[in-house]
Amino acid sequence: MTDQHPALTYSSYLALDDVLAAQHPRSDEHDELLFIVIHQVYELWFKQMLHELTGLQQRLEDGDTARSLHTLGRVLAILKVAVAQVDVLETMTPRQFTSFRGRLDASSGFQSEQFRELEATLGRRDRRVFEHYPEGSPGRGRIAAAMSRPSVFDSFLRYLDQLGYDVPPAALERDLTTPWEPSPDVQRLLLAAYADDGGAAQVAERLVDLDEGLQEWRYRHVKMVERTIGAKMGTGGSSGAQYLWSTVTHQLFPDLWAIRSEM
Repeated sequence: MTDQHPALTYSSYLALDDVLAAQHPRSDEHDELLFIVIHQVYELWFKQMLHELTGLQQRLEDGDTARSLHTLGRVLAILKVAVAQVDVLETMTPRQFTSFRGRLDASSGFQSEQFRELEATLGRRDRRVFEHYPEGSPGRGRIAAAMSRPSVFDSFLRYLDQLGYDVPPAALERDLTTPWEPSPDVQRLLLAAYADDGGAAQVAERLVDLDEGLQEWRYRHVKMVERTIGAKMGTGGSSGAQYLWSTVTHQLFPDLWAIRSEM
């Protein structure tokens, strides 16, 4: 018998026929293609970050410091690329965006299922996000599942427990569907890890980098929205920049920030 499969090529391996045919502008405006490509690339990076964070959580829970640091480094590098992409989007003037904005109808970045899943993986527990997704839809199911699993910070606490730190049982056994509440006991534990100045402190600092990196991306995003549409309502009925500003300073890991003044 002979292998009847066609030879693998660069194009077939990357499914380029599908990828390059996935842009469908709804107008003849030159800049709409850029808008579509940028957001499709964001979705690919969200997919990769979700993949990396899944691996990170497993490595943390295995107590694997070296591979956890490596994975966090990769996620941080992806975030830097995501921030840099805003520069490309900002080459589009408000008038150029307005030329096709009406064709977007009710579609909005607020509807990104992967970003909501990413937020949940990083610790967000806000079931109001489900309002944007139909009951029984795959996206809603993925977000709900992410809100029921350990967050990255939960996995970090399990990592510290693996290393022999005295993690409060309440922190390890908490209801994972509820938002994390800052804990003085956990903060004392984190200070002890920093005092040891070993692998745990390095992982903690990379988590702070991750938190800061997402805040940077949110800041660049909201400034891009302001310079493009000003104070107008966002597509899909969102409040646009007003809502985005409310998310800029949100901390993923508040305990890691709280201890800064104690060190």
